Amino acid sequence: MNKLTLVVMAAGMGSRFGGLKQITPVDEDGNFLIDYSVYDAIKAGFDKVVFIIKKENLEDFQETIGKRLEDKIQVCYAFQELDNVPPFVSIPETRVKPWGTVHAILAAKEYIDGSFAVINADDFYGFDSYKIVADYLKTSESINEHISIPYPFCTVSSRYGFVKRGVLFFENNKVQKILECNVGYQDGKVLAKPLDGSDSFFISENHPVSMNIFGFKKSILPRLEEYFVSFMKKNQENLESAEALLPIFLEECLEKKEIELIYQTSKATWLGMTYKEDLEEVKKKIAELKMNGEYPKHLWQNYQ
Repeated sequence: MNKLTLVVMAAGMGSRFGGLKQITPVDEDGNFLIDYSVYDAIKAGFDKVVFIIKKENLEDFQETIGKRLEDKIQVCYAFQELDNVPPFVSIPETRVKPWGTVHAILAAKEYIDGSFAVINADDFYGFDSYKIVADYLKTSESINEHISIPYPFCTVSSRYGFVKRGVLFFENNKVQKILECNVGYQDGKVLAKPLDGSDSFFISENHPVSMNIFGFKKSILPRLEEYFVSFMKKNQENLESAEALLPIFLEECLEKKEIELIYQTSKATWLGMTYKEDLEEVKKKIAELKMNGEYPKHLWQNYQ
């Protein structure tokens, strides 16, 4: 049987948010957005969750969400450590931030023993998204085909500023290209500013963008390792700020035709906290979802 692992990237610093947003309560019971993600994932058929965190945050995670989950799903913790890099890398003394989402997934590789999903800890994706990923991973037989769940930009924007999103270009149901951009509203239009320095361009409000929710076969891990080593070699002069980002890795794989990435949009509501001001809106939306019966009033109280 193909066991499914949920990999939760929770080592980010939350610089624009102004704190450790991964463990910020979003309801009256003190649950985090991660609680809702794991709740949906268990319901969709996932068997294990791996939290990628900083080692200094382990106790905070264990004493909160860890205690809530340990009797409901297998829980593992992986540490995204700054010094977990190839031996040729000389880490600048001023470097504090982790090495990006590629590095994060590699930190969890020893806990991944089959197909897996990857999500951001500070995003709420909704049950439909986990069901799509789980159903795909349980039935797909191609080891080099993976899945992305994008959302229309207008549903994943922030009223408080530009946000980092992977803009998808596609044909039929397959992604042809992912361009990592800062995206936001400017003069009533949606402007995408590529992180690679290429020319900015406008997209429609409904254009699909990546929110870092993917379903992967285990075959992606060796490619991630090769990419990270190559990335660190190329960025020897830029190690104070360089980040190995998952969408950029996937774009390189697509360009080389090493993988296929199908996509399927979700009907679910997306919620996220990029800026501190987003928190109150997230709390309000969670309360509305409970009132509509999509989640119980007390998430884990009578969980079977």
